[in-house]
Amino acid sequence: MSEIKSFDTKRKPCKPKPYLMPIEWGGTSYFSRIAGGAEITKVNCKGLKPPFLILCNHASFIDFPLVIKAIFPYRTSWVISIEEFIGKEWLMRGIGGIYKRKFTADMTVVRHILNALTRQKICCTIYPEARYSLAGINEQIDGALGKLAKKAKVPVAVFITKGNFIRSPQWNKHPYRKVPIEGEFRQIVTREEVLSLSAAEIQKRIEDAFVYDDFAYVRDNKIRITCDSRAHNIHRILYQCPVCGTEFMTDSKGTRIWCSACGANWEMDEFCQLHRTNGPDIFNHVPDWYRWERENVRKEVDEGRYHFEDTARLERLVNGKIGFTDLGTVKLVHDKNGFTMEGDILDGHFEFNRSVASMRSVHIEYDFKGRGDAIDLCTLEDTYFVFPLTARNVLTKLHFATEELHKLDLLAKEEAARTVEVTAGERLSP
Repeated sequence: MSEIKSFDTKRKPCKPKPYLMPIEWGGTSYFSRIAGGAEITKVNCKGLKPPFLILCNHASFIDFPLVIKAIFPYRTSWVISIEEFIGKEWLMRGIGGIYKRKFTADMTVVRHILNALTRQKICCTIYPEARYSLAGINEQIDGALGKLAKKAKVPVAVFITKGNFIRSPQWNKHPYRKVPIEGEFRQIVTREEVLSLSAAEIQKRIEDAFVYDDFAYVRDNKIRITCDSRAHNIHRILYQCPVCGTEFMTDSKGTRIWCSACGANWEMDEFCQLHRTNGPDIFNHVPDWYRWERENVRKEVDEGRYHFEDTARLERLVNGKIGFTDLGTVKLVHDKNGFTMEGDILDGHFEFNRSVASMRSVHIEYDFKGRGDAIDLCTLEDTYFVFPLTARNVLTKLHFATEELHKLDLLAKEEAARTVEVTAGERLSP
């Protein structure tokens, strides 16, 4: 019996194949048309030629053809999550796809990016949030992008699209809403500046440019979303009631969201703003509610109260041909020790841990391919999709908690380093 091969993540990505150019550009035309067109504005791009680094926000699949449209006639390689290669590895490799397992510190990926930029002399596109936006606003991004640009010595462009999230939010992808999509492609670091600026200065420019709010875009531009299911499933991100504080008891359908614990009700208007129907307004703007939940999770983490556990179904991503295989059930725990799994599965006794320090965030999927809510937990060698079996609507809180635990760990290490520095200084002083 031949050994089943896993993904070959060390294989050098190729330059985008010339014969795939008509497919890329034809697909771009098709997807732009079904999305109602997209108006793309270029800022500070005079004289910009490959290679350069492209950083984009991420709301839906349509983001990929929009990049192709924005940089035409140039082409780009792509950092792509490994599960996207299932059943189409030849295509992903053919367009210059670079394998990436979610939220792992993989130096092989960095080497592949640098190879594309410095040796192949082509662009490289990265989605630095490393997942689709959950609430139409910018999420935490990789803090080493400035170092990457500095190492490659290439210009940096940021491509921010607006309207794409409202058209198809992750918690209710269909039906598509009719929303005008706008994109701004802006060079924020020139070829000369990348040599003179520090990595920290480049990182600051990236983070300053990487700000967006799709709900504000619709509200401020008076764009009417007439879809009668515009609030359907929004409780997947608005899981905590701001009236009574109860978690995981909200629900939504059509244009309404409500709390089953206290009976509070909200209606979403055509500009995607919320209005309380049976009491005073608390949050009208969806991102404000979302950020309030994050602050509550931060308090739990800071006070040492955060803890989650459940029984979960475990699936492992084998390779691009086989896809996922079901391994059985495990006990899943998330706390100050990170994500821990343990149980007896098909391959025997299974133990897994990803520490808080090793995960700046976590990738989640609402009802992944119709198989249930999933958490994507990876090592450098394996990708596991974990499906909680009894906990209701917990993914968004797990997402918040992973990030807040990581931030707290960083703060503790910085404080410890300052203490050591002060102590050393005191010992050296006369």
